[in-house]
Amino acid sequence: GRGVALVLEVDRSRWDSHVSAVADRVSHLVPVVKGNGYGLGRDWLAARAANLAPAIAVGTVFEVASVPLGRTAIVLTPALDLAPLLDHDDIVLTVGSTAHLAALGSSSRRVIVKIRSSMHRYGTPIADLTSLVDAARSAGHTVEAVSIHLPLGGDPDEASSLVERVESSLPVHLSHVTIEEFEGLVTRHSDRRLHLRLGTHLWHGDKSMFALHADVLDTEHVSAGTSVGYRSTPAAHDGTLVMIGCGSSHGVTPLADGRSPFHFSR
Repeated sequence: GRGVALVLEVDRSRWDSHVSAVADRVSHLVPVVKGNGYGLGRDWLAARAANLAPAIAVGTVFEVASVPLGRTAIVLTPALDLAPLLDHDDIVLTVGSTAHLAALGSSSRRVIVKIRSSMHRYGTPIADLTSLVDAARSAGHTVEAVSIHLPLGGDPDEASSLVERVESSLPVHLSHVTIEEFEGLVTRHSDRRLHLRLGTHLWHGDKSMFALHADVLDTEHVSAGTSVGYRSTPAAHDGTLVMIGCGSSHGVTPLADGRSPFHFSR
């Protein structure tokens, strides 16, 4: 009676405990809720995030509608189309260039200015930060903060060196630093207000809380050496080919060594 062939089972009690423990540990947490809600459903996850912090970060302007009223929506990517924002009046937009500023038009907006890190995704070079902040203010916008998005496994010293060059009155939002690294940065820059954006670690920090189940659609006997499946993989031995009701359309892919992520009798 499920109506679907693929089900993600979550140990809700353990998941809630994990999320609450992370949120309690991080000062100035900004939960990130984007895409399909990290597999949990964006609207449902945004409602959970609303209990953790006054602001929720989303990926694009098209995801703002998931943020509950009474919470600030922070859009992480620059917005070139503002039409999806009409139904939400508490929004902070990201800008990383004068072109992004121009796309905001003449209406006053609340913005976060993004600094380009070694990831080299959109953002202003640190040398141009002051001029972009001044340009945003001159255009009538309110600069709420600046943001630094490190590459995965990035060096927190890079974030520290960038923080030191930010106007002291502006809060700094950090992405892709661990909680331990963030705590170190808070200690190192005790005169600054640092915020930590968390998505994957907050929602998926302990994968033992998740179990993926799928229906078996059919089975077929195969002989050793027979090429089977999309990738024409030779069967290692005589046995039964099991066809599972899920695949790449669900975001499910082979393990790193090529094996199926599903198992039968271990």
